Amino acid sequence: MLRETVRALAEAKIAPHAAAVDEEARFPQEALDALTAADLHAVHVPESYGGAGADALATVLVIEEVARVCASSSLIPAVNKLGSLPVVLSGSEELKKKYLGPLAKGDGMFSYCLSEPDAGSDAAGMKTKAVRDGDFWVLNGVKRWITNAGVSEYYTVMAVTDPEKRSKGISAFVVEKGDEGVSFGAPEKKLGIKGSPTREVYFDNVRIPADRMIGAEGTGFATAMKTLDHTRITIAAQALGIAQGALDYAKGYVQERKQFGKPIGDFQGVQFMLADMAMKLEAARQLTYAAAAKSERVENDLTFFGAAAKCYASDAAMEITTDAVQLLGGYGYTRDYPVERMMRDAKITQIYEGTNQVQRIVMARNLP
Repeated sequence: MLRETVRALAEAKIAPHAAAVDEEARFPQEALDALTAADLHAVHVPESYGGAGADALATVLVIEEVARVCASSSLIPAVNKLGSLPVVLSGSEELKKKYLGPLAKGDGMFSYCLSEPDAGSDAAGMKTKAVRDGDFWVLNGVKRWITNAGVSEYYTVMAVTDPEKRSKGISAFVVEKGDEGVSFGAPEKKLGIKGSPTREVYFDNVRIPADRMIGAEGTGFATAMKTLDHTRITIAAQALGIAQGALDYAKGYVQERKQFGKPIGDFQGVQFMLADMAMKLEAARQLTYAAAAKSERVENDLTFFGAAAKCYASDAAMEITTDAVQLLGGYGYTRDYPVERMMRDAKITQIYEGTNQVQRIVMARNLP
């Protein structure tokens, strides 16, 4: 029922704008409005803070169905979870009340600030600093590749509070867009997900109250990694949706397109391609849903399953969207048809929230 509801909303309110959002590289405001009106913009927020209280699998279904029509728009529910999950996992009761309520109501989105110009896969090598000053912390530094930066009201920021301790000297904070000293770089010009702004975030002597720290001092990196165990599954969900959209379109196209006097879907070579696409997609879906169930139960092998789902689903999405372009032939290569957009959008799922090379390292270290 949830899938049907989200699919109907996505096709009616989000799909009609997807091509323009990509073409104009503009934020999908129509999608945000539609998702917020239906209470689907941040479904993971617990009911006790005014949220829908969706479990991990329900959250995956929402993201998957939105991504099927518009990958950029699927980053609204996905990044709202990524940005706020540190607060859910480690924040004080006061912090949860203060920030999860407005997120649930749709008063502001949440972004996640971990990566820096010189700290990508090696996130523990970050340089953004937070220095204690009485009842305040003062933040200085730069974060890069921040999804929905400038649009979000709230930012979970990882910063070094004790340089001697490397990863154990990193703490997490909530920073607000309106805090003095917060500014944003120009939007990156990207291959795909063009409707989701990606910008640098600058912190120039940003003074925030000490109670905005998420969890205890020095626990920020552990919280960041624990967050990714759960949210990598949302990227797998996004990859599933993109791949499903491409497969659906290609399947319809090969039944219509005629060559040699019959639909190209009647040719065995084309049928084999579609069969492989569907098989890879279903395997990715089962792995992703299993990972989502483990996320909900916080099982011991969650780290392995989260990495495996993200890695496998994103690799599958890249293959499936590339094959969809192939099946459409020359038309697939034009912007008049959606599969080239899906192919461009799929690529980032292999890169962000930990590259697939890093996912393989994570899996190898956490073999079940």
